[in-house]
Amino acid sequence: MYSTKDRDQELSALGSKVDYKQDYAPEVLEAFTNRHPDNDYWVRFHCPEFTSLCPITSQPDFATIYIDYIPGERMVESKSLKLYLFSFRQHGAFHEDCVNIIMKDLIALMDPKYIEVLGDFTPRGGISILPYCNYGRPGTKYAELAEQRLFLHQSPR
Repeated sequence: MYSTKDRDQELSALGSKVDYKQDYAPEVLEAFTNRHPDNDYWVRFHCPEFTSLCPITSQPDFATIYIDYIPGERMVESKSLKLYLFSFRQHGAFHEDCVNIIMKDLIALMDPKYIEVLGDFTPRGGISILPYCNYGRPGTKYAELAEQRLFLHQSPR
């Protein structure tokens, strides 16, 4: 049986002093064992305070990031995700790059069955950008889900 002690040994950020990284820091991400890997279920993170920098002008970009996934054997720990997303604050990247980087880092960390990331960026210069990316494990029903959701994708606005 998976115990609290086992979980505590997997995680170092939870319950410790916060060290806010000032630039992109995927190494702060932590995962823990999913207690229900045989169940298909959704996990959603709603991150309304995401900030990054335009790589050309260094102007700040603000967004709400939505991360939805169906976990496999591992799940991302929420405090480490918060610290990871904070690390973009001084990082220069286009909106589309941010959501793809986030998705790829979470895939590398957890190997989820399915994941999607949406960035709802605040308008700058009269234009808002809402990049979306997703992934399903190749050769599975989750790859088919990814294709369907990508082609049927509609922005929340």
